[in-house]
Amino acid sequence: MALLLRPAPAQSTGAKPIPEETRRYAIEVAGVRVGTMTATRTPLSSTDVRCTLVSDVQVNFLVYHLKVYYKVINQVRNGQLLLSTVEAHTNQGDFSSRTEWKGDHYDIVANQYKHQYRGTETQPITYTVTDMFFGEPRGRQRAFTEYFGDYFRVQPRRADHYHAQRAGREDEYQYANGQLATIIKKNPLKNFIIRHLP
Repeated sequence: MALLLRPAPAQSTGAKPIPEETRRYAIEVAGVRVGTMTATRTPLSSTDVRCTLVSDVQVNFLVYHLKVYYKVINQVRNGQLLLSTVEAHTNQGDFSSRTEWKGDHYDIVANQYKHQYRGTETQPITYTVTDMFFGEPRGRQRAFTEYFGDYFRVQPRRADHYHAQRAGREDEYQYANGQLATIIKKNPLKNFIIRHLP
């Protein structure tokens, strides 16, 4: 007696794939637009996500000249950072950072302008500065800074406002309806204001 087996028809789970999310920002100094920033979150599968953050800034005020292009690429699986790479091209030279999960720890190397760091981290990294572009850091006390290879301390200041602090640096993140609206990057000369573009 032979059994005839047929493949079962494919069943739809009804779940739609999560679309790519892109958020665009203008960067201003003293009310003048000096660059752009774009954050993109791309689902690659039901478990994997790629997040990118690209910033392009050119400032020319009298004797103050600044050119910075940087790109962060984060590979995330089940909410945990697996690999982060940062490329920075500036008028001071080219720099990079890399954070990679090795199965039981991260190898971290940051070679940035006036900042060199080499170390390891044994705890899974589940929240980064790039993640802050896609929703409020409610309940988060720190965010991994891909550029520096360590953590910002995150503190709520009032409703929808958070301060991120690290080694004398301070940034302010302002949210509206759960979405990042403005970042104020504190700078001794002039603050950089990063505003969401509709």
